[in-house]
Amino acid sequence: MAEDAGSREVLARTPLFDLHVELGARMVPFAGYVMPVQYQGILDEHRHTRSAAGLFDVSHMGQVRLDGPGAAAAIEILVPADIAGLGAGRQRYALFTNAEGGILDDLMVTNAGDHLFVVVNAGCKVQDIAHMRAHLGGLCDIAELADRALLALQGPAAGPVMARLAPATADMVFMTARQVEILGADCFVTRSGYTGEDGFEISVPGTKAEELARRLLAEDEVAPIGLGARDSLRLEAGLCLYGHDIDTGTTPVEARLVWAIGKARRGDGERALGYPGAEIVEQQIAAGPARRRVGLLPEGRAPVREGAELQDGEGRAVGHVTSGGFGPTMEAPVAMGYVEAGLAAIGTKLNAVVRGKPLPVTVAKMPFVKQRYYRG
Repeated sequence: MAEDAGSREVLARTPLFDLHVELGARMVPFAGYVMPVQYQGILDEHRHTRSAAGLFDVSHMGQVRLDGPGAAAAIEILVPADIAGLGAGRQRYALFTNAEGGILDDLMVTNAGDHLFVVVNAGCKVQDIAHMRAHLGGLCDIAELADRALLALQGPAAGPVMARLAPATADMVFMTARQVEILGADCFVTRSGYTGEDGFEISVPGTKAEELARRLLAEDEVAPIGLGARDSLRLEAGLCLYGHDIDTGTTPVEARLVWAIGKARRGDGERALGYPGAEIVEQQIAAGPARRRVGLLPEGRAPVREGAELQDGEGRAVGHVTSGGFGPTMEAPVAMGYVEAGLAAIGTKLNAVVRGKPLPVTVAKMPFVKQRYYRG
């Protein structure tokens, strides 16, 4: 364990902590852990991931196993995704919702054949696991996989690198999963990630994590990447960060995540509704929400940060920025936020208030950088 001198908060360490320190990472508190924010610099790490392959330690995320013949039907009580229709070896993005249709967390659910493998956000994992135990405990077995680490290998070279270590991954496509032995370790691998690039997430026993990380870093294409570049990569890819772009006061419709609501779970589907807030979400799908998440391209080089007010041409407040920064691939600032639905059309001109002054921004299509997931 480590201690944050500012708050005296006791911080957890992932199995790769010593390796991060050895590699010269700048370590920071994040979601109750001490994590690497950067090694050589965020810009270089971002660009390396886009051009080759970056290795991320995401062991702070929550890994959960749901067992039992009713596990898929059970989790549909809490999420609007079609999990019962998810084939073996397939993965799906899902959302925990509340009674108002707000988002409690976003998560990944994989049908591992004889069980469901669930990955939840680090900052929400305690409440997410408690949420599942409270509502699903009598319907399936729930086990937190606290003894496992999670590594993400991301970038256009991720496929070739993984194929060298684990040839069985070579024919995997985006959002598929496979049990694979790597360096003698029993790993659960999904072809997925949070950068907009091709890549893999590797669940590995914590005792084998450092050995696997060192082996991956020994490949010429692979470099260690910190949380700073992970954030800029996901922002360019138009991906939401929980607690910023989505939260308990945001519905899937407002967030433009309706695609995460399975067809079978819609109002006229075979397993319609049944998740928290379903009626409110369906009403918004039919009538449209009052606000929508949009991409924003600021004018000039100055980044527009989270919390900046968005105004129309008359100076009226019409929304706010939820994520913003410099996009190294774009070589320009990028942002996303929420605006009144009538101002969400691509090309709409607005102003962001930066240090008390209006900065022109334009509503833009997301993702800002083309997603390059491997689909075969």
